[in-house]
Amino acid sequence: MKKLLFLALGLILFALPLHAQSVDVSGSYSYFRLGNSNGINQNGVSGSIAFNPNRWFGIAGDFGAYHASPGGVSLNTYTYMFGPRLTFRNPTRINPFVQGLVGGSRLSGGGLSSNQLAFSVGGGVDIGILPRIYLRPQVDYVGLHNSGQTLNCTRASLGVAIHF
Repeated sequence: MKKLLFLALGLILFALPLHAQSVDVSGSYSYFRLGNSNGINQNGVSGSIAFNPNRWFGIAGDFGAYHASPGGVSLNTYTYMFGPRLTFRNPTRINPFVQGLVGGSRLSGGGLSSNQLAFSVGGGVDIGILPRIYLRPQVDYVGLHNSGQTLNCTRASLGVAIHF
C-alpha cells in the first residue's frame, strides 16, 4: 500500500510540470528545534520545489536535513513532505504563502534510527530582490508521529527562491 501511494504521488509530481503556469525552487538555511522546551537545537538545510498550475495554488515538495551533536553524539533528522501551497501573488513583489504538508522523516544517531510520519503547517513570504529571485523567510510547525506519540518541532528558515 505504501509503495502504491508513493508511485501515485510520483506520477502526480511528474505530470504537474506539463500543466504548470510557473515553478519555484528554493534553498534555505534552517534552524530546527527537535521537541519543545527541553528539545534539541539542530542546524541544516531545506529546499522545496512547487508546481503552480495557477497564480494562487501550487503543489510543493519540501526536503530537509538537520544535524546536532548533543553530548558528543551525532543526531541527524531528515524530512520529506508534499502537499498544497496557497500563495497570494500581488504586484508589490511581496508574496505571502501558507502550506500544509505530509510525508516522512528519519531520525538517526548513536547507532539507532527510526522512521516517522511527518506533517507540517506553516508559511512564509517571498520578497522580490531581483527579477525572478526572491528572499524567502519561512516558519513551520513540524510534527513527527511514531508509535502513538507526536514530537512537536519548529523550523525557521531563511533562503532564496527562484521563480520560473
